[in-house]
Amino acid sequence: MDLVGLLPIVAMFAVMWFFIIRPAQKRQKNTASMQNNLKRGDQIITVGGLHGKIDAVDDQTIFVVVADGTRLQFERVAVGRVVSES
Repeated sequence: MDLVGLLPIVAMFAVMWFFIIRPAQKRQKNTASMQNNLKRGDQIITVGGLHGKIDAVDDQTIFVVVADGTRLQFERVAVGRVVSES
């Protein structure tokens, strides 16, 4: 196979890298950073849609207080986003 025949394959890989793989890696890095920087008092939304306020943070888990005062334990990876920081 000559170089000209290999060029379309390389071009397709480059397009996939810039439009699919690289943005996904950036999102994954940002999400991991957000989950590692959780602290008490942050208002969060879990990936399941539960809204609450962080009451305590452990190495792998967080404790969330919801509207009626119930305290729930979640894995850090269950946090989808931080709505407001403490």
